[in-house]
Amino acid sequence: MNPQDLDNAELNIDDILKEFGHASGDEDIQDTSPETETAEEDVVVWDGKPIQRDNVPPAMPQDTVRLNDIAQAVKERVADSGETIAFTPVGEAEAETEEQPPFVPAAEPETEPYSETWEPEYERPMGDYVPVEPIVFRPKSRLKELKKKLIAGPEKRYYELIEQGLGKLQLAILLCLLIAGASVATAGMYAAGAVSEQRMKLLIFGQLLGLLMSALLGSYQLMEGVSDLFKRRFSLNTLLLFSLVACMADGILCLWQVRVPCCAPFSLNVTMSLWSAYHKRNTELGQMDTMRKAVRLDSVVLEEDFYMEKPGILRGEGQVEDFMDRYQTSTGAERTINTYALVALFISLGIGITAGVLHGIVAGIHFFSGTLLVAVPSTAFIATSRPMAILERRLHRLGVVLCGWKAVSALHTRMVFPLSSEDLFPSGTVKLNGVKFYGSRNPDQVVAYGTAVIVADGGGLAPLFAQLLESRNGYHYDVETLKHYPKGGIGGIVNDEAVLVGTMSFMQEMGIGMPEGTNIPQAVYVAVDGVLNGVFAISYQPTKAAAEGLATLCSYRSITPAMVSGDFMLDEAFIAAKFNVRTRHMAFPERKIQAQLWERKPGEDSEVVALTTQQGLSGAAFAVTGARSLHSACVAGVAVQMMGGILGMLIMLALTIVGAGDLLTPQNLLLYELIWMIPGILITGWTRHI
Repeated sequence: MNPQDLDNAELNIDDILKEFGHASGDEDIQDTSPETETAEEDVVVWDGKPIQRDNVPPAMPQDTVRLNDIAQAVKERVADSGETIAFTPVGEAEAETEEQPPFVPAAEPETEPYSETWEPEYERPMGDYVPVEPIVFRPKSRLKELKKKLIAGPEKRYYELIEQGLGKLQLAILLCLLIAGASVATAGMYAAGAVSEQRMKLLIFGQLLGLLMSALLGSYQLMEGVSDLFKRRFSLNTLLLFSLVACMADGILCLWQVRVPCCAPFSLNVTMSLWSAYHKRNTELGQMDTMRKAVRLDSVVLEEDFYMEKPGILRGEGQVEDFMDRYQTSTGAERTINTYALVALFISLGIGITAGVLHGIVAGIHFFSGTLLVAVPSTAFIATSRPMAILERRLHRLGVVLCGWKAVSALHTRMVFPLSSEDLFPSGTVKLNGVKFYGSRNPDQVVAYGTAVIVADGGGLAPLFAQLLESRNGYHYDVETLKHYPKGGIGGIVNDEAVLVGTMSFMQEMGIGMPEGTNIPQAVYVAVDGVLNGVFAISYQPTKAAAEGLATLCSYRSITPAMVSGDFMLDEAFIAAKFNVRTRHMAFPERKIQAQLWERKPGEDSEVVALTTQQGLSGAAFAVTGARSLHSACVAGVAVQMMGGILGMLIMLALTIVGAGDLLTPQNLLLYELIWMIPGILITGWTRHI
């Protein structure tokens, strides 16, 4: 029986109860609920209405009622109305349910052994294939991840360095310089005869006290030298520790021989060692400050065999680990000077032993201490740290950090630096100054044709002309057979018409007639079917950052700037005039090769040499040229200091042989170090000019 049949039957609970009560013939209902109690005993409430007790319908029995009886009553009621209904008694349904066997889960089939000829059997058809959604790049999530790494790494290290501070190092450097100056002054007074013999002991004690004060101020450097010994390494600070022991021994003997100890040269060496520590801490502080302020991080990658069988510079997405895992690696020049220091120690010891054999133990100690002081000139301590500190101040303003000495060494080679039109002229620097149309062709069609060819070619003019077309509500055409010409022009078939776009010299080369008064060198000319139809005056405004970046690239002969993505306007003469640089070392590959170079991406094994936190050409350009300048300054500085040390040891050997120990005065030793300090200071300042 469907729902409509039930509606027609007009069954309700009252009819069912009346039918069932009549069939049972039981007693009337005795309602004892508070709602049905009234003041009058012969009035009751039934179905929300007060009625007489005599009119109350017969009640159901108070004992248990089987649903089969109700079902039978419903059946009879439906039969009287002429309807038919398929009805299953509850008892029979319960019986059928009880007769059903209990549910037993089916056993899983046994897995057959693997076979090459085995094919899967699909019992059910598979649903429709739902492709995996691609991972969408979300700049906000990238920035969140980047800031998390920066806070855990560079920012944490930055505040650790801030707590250490630079004030103590600056104060120690100043005090050491004062001690060295006082030692030189008192030694000069003694040499001039201004000190009496009665006060000579006091002068020697003062020199020894100055020696101890210098050692106390440089205690951190001396402890670092001891630590290097335990780590089976030898450094300049380790050699400084041996110099302290030798100078103290010689100073004690000076009391017996009544001569001035070598306090001034030792204090100068301690000063330079402290200055080196100041440079290193200041450099690291600047690098961490650059990294912690980054809101973007781009990598400068050195890609092998990029163009003309030379490696090239590519730019991609940078990682914090590229810098944090490499920036503290020791430089090659630093390892070289440390090895030399170990060799100088043994040579000085040999010279001391020779002097001891020839002239006595006192002379041997005196020559040993003097040789240690001249074997490594004082500016050797800053030969690698000062150039990096000077360079870091420049790179910090540009938001650039170099990824360790390995990257610096990798950049010291002949390479190609690819340039795009966006590098030379960033967004907003190329503007449209005016438009002039010629001929009877519709101006909107001229704009659409020219835009179609320029957009198909790409480059810096494409966004400008696309915006012009949108402002005129122009139609977008497709270009067929796009062709590039060597004289600053492009062409193609648009809407079955030949369109040429280029400079004025290109149009003249192609035989396009120029109307009188048309002489705009910095403009885009559009010709359709051999007739000039439009001239678009273009304004290029190079930025200071782009000009400085291109100038520093063109100043190095071993760096070849190459145009890999640019419009036809950016030829050699135009770039030379706009940026005032020499472009003879620049490369302008063919358009096909430019497209291939532009599509090159950094490989997984490529060397990350620097990280930039700002967009533009200047950061990557100064990272490359700065690394080259740093490498040259460090190598040249170490070479000059080693040369001075070798010459000093040869002089000491000659003095040992002839027995001229009276020439080993503090004034002469200090003068020798000051002489070699001049080239050392000049060379370590090379990174100031990049």
